Amino acid sequence: MLNAIKKNGLTLALFACATTGLVAITQYLTQDEIKRQEQAQLLSILNQVIPHSLHDNALVAACTLTRSPELGTQKPMPVYIATQNGVPTALAIESIAPDGYNGNIKLITGIAEDGTILGTRVLTHQETPGLGDKIELRVSDWILKFSGKQVDDNNLALWAVRKDGGEFDQFTGATITPRAIVNAVKRTTQYVNAHRATLLAQPYNCGEDHE
Repeated sequence: MLNAIKKNGLTLALFACATTGLVAITQYLTQDEIKRQEQAQLLSILNQVIPHSLHDNALVAACTLTRSPELGTQKPMPVYIATQNGVPTALAIESIAPDGYNGNIKLITGIAEDGTILGTRVLTHQETPGLGDKIELRVSDWILKFSGKQVDDNNLALWAVRKDGGEFDQFTGATITPRAIVNAVKRTTQYVNAHRATLLAQPYNCGEDHE
């Protein structure tokens, strides 16, 4: 019986080693393809928040990092610089809405040189399906309401959901999620308006290790 137990234990150990090796090999062989898919998805989103007509450079590569609590996190966040003939025309910046109903909501916002918001998209979230997930473009067009707007001292009161006296619709049964998005987009745009020159002067460094 002892020999049987030893034999079974050895079999299980060999199976575990083989499985671990197979997983490692599969990951190694597919990592380049995964990276290509991630880059393609990122480019697709960037082209949604910065129109093709505003840039002739490779947006994914034209990336710098910035850090500010105004972006909803202490972690460095990517900023993608759009240029035409070498002249900056817009940027897209990632930020966090830390006060979503179910936690952090990651956003990306495209902002033109004159401060006009070109587009906003949600990158990741954990909001409730059927309620908070209306921030996703595939679910509703609510997120498109930011396009064409600006943030300045004269309209700050409008940057709120209607329940709070602003101009943005809340969702039926879900006010926390849209409120978090509106506040995050406002703060992000204010940050860009105040620090645009600094952001544009920074080197492209998103490929470096900043942990």
